[in-house]
Amino acid sequence: MARSAVLARLRWPVERRRGGMRKAAVPALVATALATALAVPAAASPAAPASSAPASSASASSVPRAAAAVSETAPVVGAKPYMGWSSWSLESTNFPGYGGSWLTEPHVLQQADILASKLKRHGYEYVNIDAGWNVGSETNKSLSDEYGRPVADPVKFPHGMKWLGDRLHAKGLKFGLYLAVGLYIDTYNDGRTPIHGAPGCTTKDIVYPDLRKTSGWDNVSYQLNFASPCTEKYIQSVADQLAGWGVDFLKIDGVGPGSNQGDAAHDNVPDIKTWHAALERTGRPIQFVLSWSLSHDKVDVWKENSNGWRVDTDVECYCDTLVTWNNSVKQRWNDVVPWIDDAGPGHWNNLDSLDVGAGPLDGLNEVERQSYMTLWAIESAPLYIGDDLTKLDAYGLSLLTNDEVIAVDQAGNPARPLSQDTPQQVWYARNADGSYTVALFNLGKGYSDVTADWSELGISGRPAVRDLWSRKNLGTVGEGFTDNLPPHGSRLLRVTPAKTTGKPGVPLGVRATAATAGSVSLAWDAVNTGTATTGYEVYAGGAKVATVDGTSATVTGLDAATGYVFTVVAHDARGRTSAPGNAVSLTTPAAEGRTAYEAEASGNPRTGNASISDCSRCSGGKKVGNLGVDASVTIKDVTAPKDGTYLMTVDFTDGSSGRTAVVTVNGTAFQLPLHGGNDNDWGRPRSVTVPVHLKAGANTIAFGNPSDYVSDVDRITV
Repeated sequence: MARSAVLARLRWPVERRRGGMRKAAVPALVATALATALAVPAAASPAAPASSAPASSASASSVPRAAAAVSETAPVVGAKPYMGWSSWSLESTNFPGYGGSWLTEPHVLQQADILASKLKRHGYEYVNIDAGWNVGSETNKSLSDEYGRPVADPVKFPHGMKWLGDRLHAKGLKFGLYLAVGLYIDTYNDGRTPIHGAPGCTTKDIVYPDLRKTSGWDNVSYQLNFASPCTEKYIQSVADQLAGWGVDFLKIDGVGPGSNQGDAAHDNVPDIKTWHAALERTGRPIQFVLSWSLSHDKVDVWKENSNGWRVDTDVECYCDTLVTWNNSVKQRWNDVVPWIDDAGPGHWNNLDSLDVGAGPLDGLNEVERQSYMTLWAIESAPLYIGDDLTKLDAYGLSLLTNDEVIAVDQAGNPARPLSQDTPQQVWYARNADGSYTVALFNLGKGYSDVTADWSELGISGRPAVRDLWSRKNLGTVGEGFTDNLPPHGSRLLRVTPAKTTGKPGVPLGVRATAATAGSVSLAWDAVNTGTATTGYEVYAGGAKVATVDGTSATVTGLDAATGYVFTVVAHDARGRTSAPGNAVSLTTPAAEGRTAYEAEASGNPRTGNASISDCSRCSGGKKVGNLGVDASVTIKDVTAPKDGTYLMTVDFTDGSSGRTAVVTVNGTAFQLPLHGGNDNDWGRPRSVTVPVHLKAGANTIAFGNPSDYVSDVDRITV
């Protein structure tokens, strides 16, 4: 099948502007020990490997149903982020020699040979065949058997999928396949195709009478109708066939809400629940992953019914390389943030393919390639390579086989940013052994210093620092660590404070979340080091004002228009307390409370193409959109009773994965990532609350971004 046809039929996510020298490997035991030391304390037991023995037949009836009930003591499927290789990056590129027609049985086996010989000992084991395996080379149509179950194109895969699975298992590898959500349009066959194991059921019974389309592309599949009992039987028949082929991994693509879709025809929650149950009933441990740009609004469903989800659009650029920095590697630093707390054993945040192994093919310089893998590792994202493994260069191989960095990923302890106010960012994770994983990133366009301040991480004294990429100990370092990083550069450190005993660790990430004239609400990250924390104490100006068991508190009885400094300490069962976490300075609103300011108000200047549009769910029924590049809106006369730091809530709409606003307060600018719904709903208001410094009297607050588009702005409340 021609590459253009693959892209047109199977995947073309559209970002829409709306409304607006290889080093010796660390031995396996050492790598395992590193991952254990870095893991969060309550890490689950690792998953048992899937059996390499194939089922006796490809037919659905061959799968033993005696194993259908999953044992309560069975290992967690996807206990750690999976590692391997995926075909899609090579299918998607215009780089000579690749594209849609590249996907063939010999090419897959060629990649598998290298994965087994060079990379498996570092943890890479999955061979995932993406879109196009079941699309006919001659017909450009999705292929299926007499029961509507997907089958391989005999031109691309002449020996079939079971044979291929057997070959992969014989190499000690695992076998992954891809399907689009819903019923492939080409499988419908005027509704006449019978369903295996479901007498009387045909494809007519499993879709809606109006043949409504679903998936992120709207030209691949019909929405399944789960009001019919035939539909569940159809999915079970496909799941059984996959298990019979020895499949160890299934990716379902185009899932909504997400994939830039969010209406009723693209609500695939019933599909995912049914697939999850069907895969479990096969008795085979099949890792189940969802794509693409899933909506965070349904994260509880995704966590309950899958082993991971893509948080963003495709990383590939659909250009003459696999990726570029701007399209779309860099966006991951923003888009993963709302998902960080959702990752854990059995369900991981998927950042898409890791295309860092072959420089000219990748489309990135060496600095960017390192930063790319650094983010994937600190976020415990699946590490699946998208490169042609026959073309790996020495630098790429050194990245992909750095076992200390891989151990960070496999520990399953995702990092979070201290701040995203600027392109110079520090991300951290506090590990079970008391050490910290610390990453420094310069996401800007020029060289810049990036500093990890130990005090912001709750570290005192002179901790020991190790550079994980160079695998060198840097000695003990006082106060903090600074490096002048090139554009898009990074450092990855393991920071180990001097051993302290007899008290809990320091609360990190203390932040104000809400304020009234007489109260302030605070939140912080749970302490996972030191003696066991049993509670927290909150102080205002040095006086204890609250004691709580959880990681949030509301302090009441405060005076209006008054500045306070809040700190939080942790305590254990014996009353021993930690050092205080980072101090939060905040001024309460005036006695009359917070004030809302509409972005579309007549006195607010707009530049460029910024425009006012209707928004029935927005306050005042209007919003300002088409922001970014040369377009901005300035909200004037935002009043404050005195100089101080106040909380500002921004109400905005964004149906994409999110965009970054540059917010300028009285001439001082900071970045504000605004996280979207991934559902193409540009009429639903969302909100984020951030601290801003205001002067007494009137202030101006502008929203724009000279280098990118911005979400639509409804109003601010201060």
